[in-house]
Amino acid sequence: MPEIDSESSTQAKFSKATALLKQLLEVPSLRAVLELDECSNAAQVYTHLPTLWLLVVQRLGGGLTLDQAVCELLRHHRDLLPNNKRVREGKLSENNSGYSRSRQNLALARIQAFSTAVSNHLASLSPPAFLDRQVHIIDGTTITFRPTPELKKRFPPATNQHGESVWPVAYLAVTHELRSGCAAVPQVAPMYGPEKRSELSLAKDAVDLLPPNSILLADSAYGIFSFAYHCVQRKTPFLFRLTQQRFKALVKSANLVEQSGENRTYHLVWNPSRKDRKKNPTLPEAAKIEVFLHQAYLPNGNDINLVTTLEVDLASAVNLYQERYKVEFDIRDLKVTMATEKILAKSYDTVMKELLGSVLAYNLVVQFRRQAATRVNLQPRELSFQGVWTTFQYFLLQRDVMSYQQWVATYEDALKMASRRKLPQRKSPRSSPRVAHQRSPKSASFKPTSKKKKAEPSGEKEDSS
Repeated sequence: MPEIDSESSTQAKFSKATALLKQLLEVPSLRAVLELDECSNAAQVYTHLPTLWLLVVQRLGGGLTLDQAVCELLRHHRDLLPNNKRVREGKLSENNSGYSRSRQNLALARIQAFSTAVSNHLASLSPPAFLDRQVHIIDGTTITFRPTPELKKRFPPATNQHGESVWPVAYLAVTHELRSGCAAVPQVAPMYGPEKRSELSLAKDAVDLLPPNSILLADSAYGIFSFAYHCVQRKTPFLFRLTQQRFKALVKSANLVEQSGENRTYHLVWNPSRKDRKKNPTLPEAAKIEVFLHQAYLPNGNDINLVTTLEVDLASAVNLYQERYKVEFDIRDLKVTMATEKILAKSYDTVMKELLGSVLAYNLVVQFRRQAATRVNLQPRELSFQGVWTTFQYFLLQRDVMSYQQWVATYEDALKMASRRKLPQRKSPRSSPRVAHQRSPKSASFKPTSKKKKAEPSGEKEDSS
């Protein structure tokens, strides 16, 4: 375990939450980010660092309310609070109004910068996954928010022939690093309404933020010319699946390079079709991509069609693509396990802060899982995310320690506990079919509709003349 500070200075200013963040971030250059500019108002209790920590704690706790988050702070992380008279005398109220105001005042741009810095740093710690490069998996998902007027304006609900549905819907383009599962800050936009953005438009923004020398994996929704061309322009090698229809269209112009039974590899200079140019009028006239097409038949009888700029053999391409399915578990862990899909904030600004807090919380658990896996020579994904998250909650967040020495021992015990959360090694995949998670309602209380006026009693109308 790397030293956080000299023992004397650490003892003098020991804070379990700060020690935990520094331990998980493991880089001196980010320590300055933790020391956010503080307000000069001596009466202010919820300064920037406690406010940021509470945002993360809300998500680490699976969606704690403001009251619950404040209770956690006062019960287990009081050492984060400034040297304030009310704090010293134990007279600080458990009312959530102070935290609520501080959360509103903490700039969204500051939280976004911190979350992005953490995501980029933790992703950079992962070793190369393929051809001495990191691999990032991109996918899209949706999330719904509370039906407040402001959120419904920002993220219009879906509509059909019967009218408007209840929940505001946002579309997220998310990327996860293959080895660790670390998440980048997602790109967010309305899924419906006049300001909606397409899945590929958001994905292009996500590609622009990938670390240099990354390889991108994606399913067939991204296997189109315009997105592939964008990756080439950003010098990002890719491996995408193709739909059967698109593969058949492309293979007509391709040259067969290698064949083994029904498995084939082709070389192709991929030019945009008329439909591609119609949908993407900004494509240059000379736009083209040199790619390889792989057609493989899996042992289960299914076929898989891939397109890539990587000069690799068919077996390597198929094995790498099959890693793409890990992003499904990452999205589940971020949305379902940590209850990000149940954000209860009512305003756009606070919703985005809680979403960024969710990414921060998820990445801290991922980093803790990586450290635990290293202790037992396992890959991080061989440990259960939910099991590690549970250990993180009960053996770090809710364990009271009074000194740095106790903290070191507690952290070591938590790592040992988390390292035992190994997933079972199945000889064959699950035989049960995939089913969707049952969705629980976000709220059981809705505003009653206005009562209709009672009809006038039947009878002769008065003569208006």
